[in-house]
Amino acid sequence: MDNLKISTAQFENKSGDKEYNLSVIEKLAAEAAAKGSQVIAFHECSVTGYTFARNLTKEQLLDVAELIPDGKSIHRLQQIAAQNNITILAGLFEKDEYDHLFKAYVCVDKTGLIAKYRKLHPFINPHLTPGNQYCVFEIHGWKCGILICYDNNIIENVRATKLLGADIIFMPHVTMCTPSTRPGAGFVDPELWQNREADPTSLRMEFNGMKGRDWLMKWLPARAYDNGVYVVFSNPIGMDDDQLKNGCSMIIDPFGDVVAECRSFDDSFETAVMIPGKLIQAGGNRYVKARRPELYRDIIGKEHDSEQKVVWMKDHAM
Repeated sequence: MDNLKISTAQFENKSGDKEYNLSVIEKLAAEAAAKGSQVIAFHECSVTGYTFARNLTKEQLLDVAELIPDGKSIHRLQQIAAQNNITILAGLFEKDEYDHLFKAYVCVDKTGLIAKYRKLHPFINPHLTPGNQYCVFEIHGWKCGILICYDNNIIENVRATKLLGADIIFMPHVTMCTPSTRPGAGFVDPELWQNREADPTSLRMEFNGMKGRDWLMKWLPARAYDNGVYVVFSNPIGMDDDQLKNGCSMIIDPFGDVVAECRSFDDSFETAVMIPGKLIQAGGNRYVKARRPELYRDIIGKEHDSEQKVVWMKDHAM
């Protein structure tokens, strides 16, 4: 494999305004391509917006959702990719011919749709159907996988994607700055966002603290380190419906080191070069080979009480 140059982006999306959101995706993709990026990744539901969907009826969500690959947004993403000779990853709500609804994330290049993934653990709207399979595909010879937001908090999903061959895992999110049972969690006051030019310090302190980046650093680098993979994390900045998000879109290498990160309050991207040699040098490569699955095959696959998970999502995420 050759080195691969990837950008991770963040922007303030508008709820349900696909035309606007696609215009920002086009702008950032063109800028990244002009600087030599071969790939650019955007956040979960970057095409449609995310948090507003918690209040939609099934009929309203069907109006927002699109067929894949035949929807207008997929065709537009392909046009943007072709015009700029760049591979684009972005998210949206999907519907099928039976009006089932999914949280989808796609990879598109100038030839069309390369990959589609459906979130395994959706919860923003009760009418969403969970996906039922992992997704591994190639970008310029690199094996890549996708896991959306909460999917990454279940560590088995990350290891499974690695074992299926992924050396880069795209992890689109809409996360941080929301209430949780963990100490220090909570919303960030939208007034801080409105006052960000006059008082950037107060906003940055909230974004960097346990409501935001400090929490992310508890677990995200570990996913890269333990599995010896590159992680491409994308997250929105600014208001998503009535919730403020802190961006921090970043790329983490197989050593668990942050090698690129968006630290601006603006719509922006940052770029890193994926280097094949790091995959072999990283400890995660040895850990995967040292596994003894005969010891825990029946434990890892054991059934458990899933009702607790459903209650947690209802109480804290809806």
